[in-house]
Amino acid sequence: MAINVVRKWLRDNVMNQRVLIVEDEFLIALDLEATVENLGMEVAGLATNKEQALQLAHLADVAFVDINLSDGATGPEIGRRLAEDHGITVVFMTGNPEAVANGVKGALGVVSKPVMPAVVEQSLKYAVARRAGMLASVPPQMMVFA
Repeated sequence: MAINVVRKWLRDNVMNQRVLIVEDEFLIALDLEATVENLGMEVAGLATNKEQALQLAHLADVAFVDINLSDGATGPEIGRRLAEDHGITVVFMTGNPEAVANGVKGALGVVSKPVMPAVVEQSLKYAVARRAGMLASVPPQMMVFA
């Protein structure tokens, strides 16, 4: 019974989350966007650099942030600012997870690329549950920060 309640809560609340995608690789960004939308969630915007990400921050609840973007390795700073200044739940999604291995203040964790749609879905569900203060299982592909 309790599992059904949690599933219903996640299903109802996942629909209301807006996801910011901070990724400079066009095809990866489009793939993430399609996966997010297939889950019934809204994409708050796509950003390829720090300036764009911070301009879109007020629209988002959750953000997937790459480390190396069109303006350099600004991902860790973007993630920290999104989390601390805007209350966004940040998950780094990068081919360079060692760049944030010690964690980033305010961010949830990191997932290594390449990322399959099922991993994106698990990561979003985990982020939404944590955002709501609920206990949730950590996706096996995610390294959670302390």
